[in-house]
Amino acid sequence: MAHDGLTERLLGAADDLYALAVTDFTLARDALAASLKSEDKELAAAVKALRKPTVAGWAVNLFVRRESEQVDQLLDLGAALRDAQSALDGEELRALSRQRRQVTAAMATRARAVAADEGQRLTQAVLDQVEATFTAALLDEGAAVAVRSGMLVQAITVTGVGPADLTGVVALPDALGFTAPPREAPEREEEPRPVLRLVPDPERRTKERRAAKEEVAAAERAVTRAARAQRSAQRRVDDLEARLLRLRSEADELRRRVAQLEAEAEEVDDELVEAESTRDEFDAELTTAEEERDDAAEALARLERG
Repeated sequence: MAHDGLTERLLGAADDLYALAVTDFTLARDALAASLKSEDKELAAAVKALRKPTVAGWAVNLFVRRESEQVDQLLDLGAALRDAQSALDGEELRALSRQRRQVTAAMATRARAVAADEGQRLTQAVLDQVEATFTAALLDEGAAVAVRSGMLVQAITVTGVGPADLTGVVALPDALGFTAPPREAPEREEEPRPVLRLVPDPERRTKERRAAKEEVAAAERAVTRAARAQRSAQRRVDDLEARLLRLRSEADELRRRVAQLEAEAEEVDDELVEAESTRDEFDAELTTAEEERDDAAEALARLERG
């Protein structure tokens, strides 16, 4: 993708900014814009206009740079799935959807771990947005390009109807087509671990037994809940099986009745053909009789006049 000089410099600056921790973005952006103001006001204004990413957008950007090989594999898989999807039947598509959910859920879980390494905890709501973005990248080519840029400012969602709406999703339009280069996590000095002095707990055995009893009780409650749910599910299965048998029986009866009515219709059709033929014969006889009557009446009239 070709860019002019300003766009190239802006993409480079944006790449550096969106690789930062989300908490450092605003300060670093403003400082960079201020430093550029004296030498390139247009570039400084463009940098200043870059939007801070949401936590979900930042988490995806971070994952794209830290785990670029996994992201490339995900996007390659998405392209292959989109190509193959039109040739699959319903059952294969359902299996494919299950596998896709497993892949995106695993990627989101890994993204949460990568974010945690940066000191950022992802809530479940944010994690759902991250997973939705990975799903969008699998399903939609435009979303895949946006994700690979590493310059998302928000999560992406797809409806499955038409292409993804990428309005306002990336930092700048020219980011679509940009490939964020991989970046390794900066090395951190390990803080010295405090020396722990173990003090025997005289009530340790009592506490362990109490904890074990609580675990057993919790497990028994879980078994009870699972058994109750299993019985409910079995009743549902039994009801549906009975309903299916009833519907199949009714369908068989309807098919039998349709066959019977079709046979009767054929018989009536044959009788109709015969009746029409008989009617046509009597129509001809009636016409002949009427003509003979008219001839006789005319002859009688002549005789009476003579």
